[in-house]
Amino acid sequence: MTLWSAALAAFAALIPIANPIGGLAAFTALSGGMSPQQAKSQAVKTAINVFAILALSAVLGTFVLHFLGLSIPVLQIAGGLVVGHSGFQMLTATPKLSADEQGHAAAKTDISFTPMALPLIAGPGAMAAMIALQSRAPHLLPTIGVVAGIAVFSALLGVLLRWGPPLVEKMGPSGIGALTRVMGFFILAIGVELIVTGAKAAGF
Repeated sequence: MTLWSAALAAFAALIPIANPIGGLAAFTALSGGMSPQQAKSQAVKTAINVFAILALSAVLGTFVLHFLGLSIPVLQIAGGLVVGHSGFQMLTATPKLSADEQGHAAAKTDISFTPMALPLIAGPGAMAAMIALQSRAPHLLPTIGVVAGIAVFSALLGVLLRWGPPLVEKMGPSGIGALTRVMGFFILAIGVELIVTGAKAAGF
């Protein structure tokens, strides 16, 4: 895997799994009571936190797996279950946050790390996907490529969160819901693919 192919693979994987459109809808709701300057600051900080979480996962994930004695196929299966669960939640319009978590998030003045970056965007599924991708070619250039792909995704996420709330208002709840369900189907399919790949690699 080359630097550029690793970067493209990381970016392409994050678009459906991290679900920036769903993140935008959540950000619009949670930042509704903020001033434009506060919302802009939160958008930038969210993008930075997403990059930090996913980049650390990609760089350190393989070492953590080896330390815990876990194999890549096991990670792929576990990650597939998490990703598939997220996709199923999107298909059935089940919120990722509980009622208590939503109430707590709405009262926070800083939503950039929790709940926006973690768990809404850079959740376990996205982290597992970056670890699995980097583990395919655990060398310097592919790792730099994965981090570069994460950086591009995070930058575009920051732009989307900064300028996207008017789009959410135009689409309305029904439009966002329909788009979320379509994304959920593809995310569920990605989760199944990860499970199948992990099972084959484990010799099942």
